[in-house]
Amino acid sequence: MSCSRRRSEKNRASQRREMSCRAFGVSESCFRHSPQLSDENEQIADLLVRLPDAHKTWGFGLCFLHLRNVQGHVWNHKQVYRIYRGRELNLRIKPRKRLKRDEPGALAVPASTNPV
Repeated sequence: MSCSRRRSEKNRASQRREMSCRAFGVSESCFRHSPQLSDENEQIADLLVRLPDAHKTWGFGLCFLHLRNVQGHVWNHKQVYRIYRGRELNLRIKPRKRLKRDEPGALAVPASTNPV
């Protein structure tokens, strides 16, 4: 097969891929990308589900630091956070309690002016 013929076949294939991606509204990079690390994601999810059960007040930051520093895993924080949110482990951020203040009473009216 000649070089120019091979080039034209590759060109046609890329044009077909481009047209099909446009038809379905998918970018070509998404078309080529294949998801990986699904077993690793399951391992992360399993650890993340067990951590907040043991430490109820820990949010994502403490859970991630525990996994990184104590258990020695070197996962990306964005990957771990995506799984953390996907499992709906986010803690509700409690609003601060407001101090209840008494209503100020009426000011006393002086009977006379102060002596100088």
